[in-house]
Amino acid sequence: MSADDILLDVEERMEKTVERLKHDLAGIRTGRANPGLVDSLRVEAYGSQVPLKQVANVGAPEPTQIVIRPFDPTTIKDIEKSILASDLGFNPQNDGRILRINVPPLSTDVRRKMVARIKDLAEEARISIRNIRRDGNKAADSAEKAKQFSEDQRDDTKNEIQEMTKKYEDLVNEAGKAREAEVMEH
Repeated sequence: MSADDILLDVEERMEKTVERLKHDLAGIRTGRANPGLVDSLRVEAYGSQVPLKQVANVGAPEPTQIVIRPFDPTTIKDIEKSILASDLGFNPQNDGRILRINVPPLSTDVRRKMVARIKDLAEEARISIRNIRRDGNKAADSAEKAKQFSEDQRDDTKNEIQEMTKKYEDLVNEAGKAREAEVMEH
């Protein structure tokens, strides 16, 4: 395995970790309505579990309301059932054509719990990035042992991996802080 292969693998995996964190953070409620709150829902439709996005249009026309427009009006009951069964705590209003979800304002206690969850997700991402760094360093060490690298090449590769680790940990920290600020703003 060449140094470029090791670095490319490390960078790809770290990038995926940051993307996963951003996706997870999008599902955390802030005081505003956000279509991302219901993105993770799966709906029992057409005999199988499908993502909500595949059976309906989801929007947030107002800061406190999410509107779900099913592509097929016959699936509205299934969508409503999956929202009620989820642990989101939403109570949708069904007018036969669309579902409206009023997003209540968050209490200070709930906001603090959300911030704690954000910190946990960010820490999991940082741990994942450090594990990727460890794997990359092991690959560099084994390449040097197998005489594919000189000691200098191994050290250079490890330094580049460390720089990537710092860069991606900074991205995780920024994403976490930005989401915390959104949750805590009143």
